[in-house]
Amino acid sequence: MANSFSKEERVAFEDILEGFNDLLVLSKNVSVYNTDQTMMARTNNVIWRPQPYISQSFSGTDMTANFVDYTQLSVPATIGFSRSVPWIMNAQELRDALQEQRLGESAKQKLASDINVAMLNVASSQGTLVVPITGGAGDYDDVAQADALMNEQGVPNFDRSLALSSRDYNGLAGNIATGAGTGARSFNGNKSNNAYERSFVGMVAGFETFKMDYANRLTAAAGGVTTIDTQAAAGNYWVPQATSTAVTGELSNVDNRFQTVTVSNTAGIVAGDCFTIEDVEAVHHITKQSTGRDKTFRVISVTNATQMVISPAIVSAQGGSDAELQYQNVIVAPLAAANITWLNVNATTINPFWQRDALEILPGRYAVPADAGVAVMRGTTDQGIELVMQKFYDINNMNIKYRLDTLFGVVNKQPEMSGILIFGQP
Repeated sequence: MANSFSKEERVAFEDILEGFNDLLVLSKNVSVYNTDQTMMARTNNVIWRPQPYISQSFSGTDMTANFVDYTQLSVPATIGFSRSVPWIMNAQELRDALQEQRLGESAKQKLASDINVAMLNVASSQGTLVVPITGGAGDYDDVAQADALMNEQGVPNFDRSLALSSRDYNGLAGNIATGAGTGARSFNGNKSNNAYERSFVGMVAGFETFKMDYANRLTAAAGGVTTIDTQAAAGNYWVPQATSTAVTGELSNVDNRFQTVTVSNTAGIVAGDCFTIEDVEAVHHITKQSTGRDKTFRVISVTNATQMVISPAIVSAQGGSDAELQYQNVIVAPLAAANITWLNVNATTINPFWQRDALEILPGRYAVPADAGVAVMRGTTDQGIELVMQKFYDINNMNIKYRLDTLFGVVNKQPEMSGILIFGQP
């Protein structure tokens, strides 16, 4: 073959793959769904992934009136991230093998970062469990509030993760490191020593914590006085449905994570804003009992002067359908003008937290021909994410082109099993 990899290059690629796998720290804490690549090519890289059923139970022995259809909800997942790192080296530069090694090292770091950032962007923008904290990070209770919020709403109490910005993570580590005086901590083993020496936190309040060297920012809410009509007649509630029927009679799947609501005005409101609605309380998703606390919501987009898309949808059972009773997530005391309270009053960094099954990575695959004059090497990480390395020599100028590619998708299947912890709020 005109182009082929040397033994040294193959060894270097194996090192890149190994390092790439090690760098995928955050993305290792989400679920992975492997797809049939032929099918994905035929469906424009979109597949609908099912959400969990929530069953109902009834008292007594006579169930005659209780045999109802279950509504299976699903969400669209797309393999939509195509990331590549290309570089070029000439015949003189290749005399120094370390140069090639350093470029490969840089490429794998960037691609691993791209995957982690994509996952964090989805978690940060679509997580709907919002925990606003007064002041900066620095106390166990900060994380414990996120734990309590998940528990109250029936989120599984295992495989939970929390990614903190460096400053917020170090603030929590400082609390653990306290060894004497007021607020002293006493831990078995090296918990305090690790916090003091390495600024390491580890497991806190049921969350495996991670330090981010990058973090998304949330701007201060600029929306003014905004109200919403929560009476049944206003129609600002959601009836879960698996499919919808077009005027032509065709069936299509429905994404039940989002809902368009009508409010008094959307002036100053932007995607990412967090809010609660007066007298709209969260319920435990299985027992349907009120938690006694306001349900938190996120703005996904603004449609016009009086409409915006929010998540999660308001499933209040005001329509009385079986699907609403199954997936009810709030209890509403109807008001003609319920006040919306903004939670992100001050600009701050976003610290996302999630349960493993909420977020999902979908590995993709390139069908690169290996007999087209370009050398090709493939490798797959423990998660099934594929790296493709290609090499091409141009005899005209004695340049060698390299590229390292990966293809993947990220989806937040259940926004009510993920959220954000924000500090510095009043």
